[in-house]
Amino acid sequence: MTRVVAGFLEVRPRDLAPMFTRLRHFLELIRFSHTVFALPFALFSAILAWQQTAFRSQDLWGILLCMTLARSAAMAFNRLIDREVDAANPRTVRRHIPAGLLSVPAVAGFVGACSAGFVAATLLFLPNRWPLYLSVPVLLFLLGYSYAKRFTALCHYWLSAALMLSPIAAWIAIRGTVEWPPALLAIVIFFWVGGFDILYASQDAEFDRETGLHSLPARIGIPAALRIAALSHLLAVGALLALWQFTPLGPVFLGGIVVLSLLLAYEHAIVSPTDLSRVNTAFFHVNAAISVGVLVAGVVDLWVR
Repeated sequence: MTRVVAGFLEVRPRDLAPMFTRLRHFLELIRFSHTVFALPFALFSAILAWQQTAFRSQDLWGILLCMTLARSAAMAFNRLIDREVDAANPRTVRRHIPAGLLSVPAVAGFVGACSAGFVAATLLFLPNRWPLYLSVPVLLFLLGYSYAKRFTALCHYWLSAALMLSPIAAWIAIRGTVEWPPALLAIVIFFWVGGFDILYASQDAEFDRETGLHSLPARIGIPAALRIAALSHLLAVGALLALWQFTPLGPVFLGGIVVLSLLLAYEHAIVSPTDLSRVNTAFFHVNAAISVGVLVAGVVDLWVR
């Protein structure tokens, strides 16, 4: 317990343990480490925008806060809406709400706090008011993904459409317009995320069919769904090439595209209709390398030219 010593409140390490445990549960709930998927694209879009507009540190802080808070709200809301589905699925039964590690009111409060924080963080972009005006519609679209699997097999592309907003939003926040560089980055995300979410959903194809949930693997079978995922990733590479063509990016970025294409090929090589044991490797490790790789290749290219 805490106690008063010489007029001050003494806090012992063991008193802080429950608080840190709870914080760890929330970070695990929202898969905070997965922020790496979309954040590098938002930062790369911002860097390209800063080639034409003066840098402001408050814009950088705004992007970091808005990305983190919006994603946290959307992920926690997804866990909240899916709590009964997660409890019925052997693969997800140990998630935090079904396992009793976090309560429904606590997660709902977390969603509300992150949502409010996201809207408030857009004030950092003032005098540009577009982020504030668009904050609630964007947030509603992000939260809406949680219902998509209940009525459409194209739910994977709702997720990708939600994440593709990140480079467009960053560009609007800095320049107040929509132009080709963020649009092409958004197309990359749309096909890249849609493809890898199909791979991830293949693990639950049988469960989804039995419970009436929708996904492409459940609707058309895993082999056909994996072919669509491969086509989606091929289109993502094409969008990267278009970005290289229509921006001042040079040979370093082109080399990065080659490496990223090989990573996507590897992702599909380790996942097959008869062997889904390495889906998690493809989902996190390879895709984290791809998203960070786009940012690194772009920054290095701009730095050396």
